[in-house]
Amino acid sequence: MKYAIEFRPSVMKSLQGLPKKDVLRIKKKIEELSDKLPEPNATKMKGSNAFHKIRSGDFRIIYEIHDDRVVILIVKIGHKERRLYSSSLTATE
Repeated sequence: MKYAIEFRPSVMKSLQGLPKKDVLRIKKKIEELSDKLPEPNATKMKGSNAFHKIRSGDFRIIYEIHDDRVVILIVKIGHKERRLYSSSLTATE
């Protein structure tokens, strides 16, 4: 079953200004994610049952899976060396 992809509004802002090749790689990874859930290379984030993360080059994609709605919610995208894993992550219902 293919999951729909939704984005938090802040995610789209975080993609602006990134090099086009990085944006294309990130988009491809997200499309692959919707086709083959659960993602074999994804890991659950420490301290949270709601969030998962996958790697796309030097970037990390943090997401939630909503099986009841058949949706993957992309919560945050950022460079691996920046403060991506902050306490500002909150699960959605």
